[in-house]
Amino acid sequence: MDAGQGSPVPTPHFFALTKNPKKLDPGSLVSLKDGYKTRRVPWLLLESPLKVSSQKSTPPVRDRRRKQRPPAHPLSELALRGCLVAIDSTFNVQEFLENSSHMAFLAIKDCEKELDRMERQIDEELPSAITEVTEPEARELLACLKFITDLERIGDLVWWVAQHVQLLQLKLPSRDREQLIGMASIVHQMLQKVHEGFAERDFDRARSVLQVDSDIDQIYRALFRRHFAHTPEKQIQRSTDVLLMAQALERAGDHAKNLAEELYHLVEGHSMRHLPKKKLRD
Repeated sequence: MDAGQGSPVPTPHFFALTKNPKKLDPGSLVSLKDGYKTRRVPWLLLESPLKVSSQKSTPPVRDRRRKQRPPAHPLSELALRGCLVAIDSTFNVQEFLENSSHMAFLAIKDCEKELDRMERQIDEELPSAITEVTEPEARELLACLKFITDLERIGDLVWWVAQHVQLLQLKLPSRDREQLIGMASIVHQMLQKVHEGFAERDFDRARSVLQVDSDIDQIYRALFRRHFAHTPEKQIQRSTDVLLMAQALERAGDHAKNLAEELYHLVEGHSMRHLPKKKLRD
């Protein structure tokens, strides 16, 4: 426990599911218990006192058939943590759309700031790092730069959606809210697959991301058609706000798809961007 000796500690709002918080670096993420929900939040963003769980974590099952990769470059680890921050952001925007949780709103804001910090760090450190590595390692570092650029944009777009939801005086209609949550949920799942694939350098784990992006487009088009066909004149402004939020989430999905394409480039050694659709299907 991190409680001081002999002095009472106020009841914390969060529970950190980690054994030794003192060894965490500023970019580390911890799982926080908030009621019945669990969120992953960058360690440096926590301001409330933490109670360390005594529950022992179960080590992940490793596939013995896979060759162990050499230790990743610190910038690769930073990009991997950036995936977790973006995952947390898309999780919390669903919470915010569903119940206007103030905690979720603050978490989205903090995630956006953390992704900005990570992008700056990679921008500053990559030029010198890339001159000291082999060609495969250089390809990995360039992938990290592209990764963090797309992740930072996802953070910006999700934060923009949260801000506009808060600015609305009335609660979103249930049908709009459900469709926006559906879009955010798909982006969340895409990022989870990309994170798994990037961690294992396994494109197969993220292959579905390339197909599921069309699901976001389908929801966006349906929402767009519905608003233009059935919106009274006095509600045009509200419809415009909803459509702009949907567009932001659709763009976040595009960036998640970019991540999957960059993962393919990293694993297979050649790019799949800007290829004809027939070749992409093949």
